[in-house]
Amino acid sequence: MTSDLIREAVPDGGARRSQQARDVCLRQLTVRARSRAELDRKLVEKGFEQEVRAEVLDRLAEVGLINDRQFAENFVKSKHEGNGKTGVALAHAMRQRGLAETDVEAALEQITPEQQEAKARELVQKKLRGAVDPRDQRLVVRLVGMLARRGYGSGLALRVVRSELQVFAAE
Repeated sequence: MTSDLIREAVPDGGARRSQQARDVCLRQLTVRARSRAELDRKLVEKGFEQEVRAEVLDRLAEVGLINDRQFAENFVKSKHEGNGKTGVALAHAMRQRGLAETDVEAALEQITPEQQEAKARELVQKKLRGAVDPRDQRLVVRLVGMLARRGYGSGLALRVVRSELQVFAAE
């Protein structure tokens, strides 16, 4: 009789592992939002079994603590507004975080071509503040390269750089 009460009071190994996995996920989520795949990788790293991982991640998604679509949208907004990343660079970063292609594409759609161009102009203007000679061709290469590393297409990058260099030279 007493052993039955003890067994009921102490969670079994599976429930204990689920609680441990849930704790790992919650600690990760207190630092920053994470994708389901990022949390799954962390649980694998900690040695949790597939069944436990699936159960915990499903439950966290059910209560709204994991939402890959929302994560992708917030990620795009933050990275585009913050450091001007767009397009290919953002898609690559989201894929590395394990986001589904549909979530990546949907999140990238929120950046309009006008927003991309405005952000590219802002980045180029910022770099031009310290420029010495706007006629230096190396400056064009550097500015286009800077935009390319942030995911801007070569056509847009070159057009914006040339336009901003003309404005800068006229000042």
